[in-house]
Amino acid sequence: MTSPIKQRALITGASSGIGKATALAFAKAGIDIALLSRSQDKLEAVAKVAREAGVEAKAYTLDLAEIAAVEAGIKAIATDAPIDILVNNAGIGYTRPLSEIPLSDWQYVMNLNLTSVWQCILGVLPTMRDRRRGTIVNVASIAGVQPFPTWGAYNVSKAGLIALSKTLAAEERHHGIRVVSICPGAVDTGLWDTDTVQIDLNRSAMLTPEIVAQSILHTVMLPEQAVIESVTLMPSAGTL
Repeated sequence: MTSPIKQRALITGASSGIGKATALAFAKAGIDIALLSRSQDKLEAVAKVAREAGVEAKAYTLDLAEIAAVEAGIKAIATDAPIDILVNNAGIGYTRPLSEIPLSDWQYVMNLNLTSVWQCILGVLPTMRDRRRGTIVNVASIAGVQPFPTWGAYNVSKAGLIALSKTLAAEERHHGIRVVSICPGAVDTGLWDTDTVQIDLNRSAMLTPEIVAQSILHTVMLPEQAVIESVTLMPSAGTL
């Protein structure tokens, strides 16, 4: 009996929330991981737990808001060791009516939630194409399908991410590359504690990062001839 092919995943925003939970779920499943965020200390703490699960885990610091440096930074990580799975999870929450959003804020949200994802994808595509295999998971949001008032820039960035996923799937499936778009409802993460999100919801009724991570793991563990192209994952309590 042949042993399964060892895989390596790159996860952005891996120091906390959905990214951290996904990293640990992957480690438990035997997937080597490359962890990416701005905080080396937090990444190293996650990597340590992952190594204790018996996989290789490396931490890389990169600020995805520095758009011009993202593609080259990701290519360097993919050169260090090939990436079989890319999970684009990093992003920012932002609440403000469309009529009140400063242009600089709008551009920052689009850069981090959408443009940086495109640049991360460009960083792994060459090696995925060469190997004719790979899975790219883009963490979008139910807000990209069902827009919410005062979340305008966020809604648009996540809708764009869903469109990016569909376009990428159409262009890359003949290279053996699978693309998954996951759209969670409200998830209890640090996003709700940030200065850019001014809204108070019942966090006890939200999804947990671990639930979302299990859904991401399920999509990447499918046989290569199958793909779950889109996942909508909602709290059983519905939209909060």
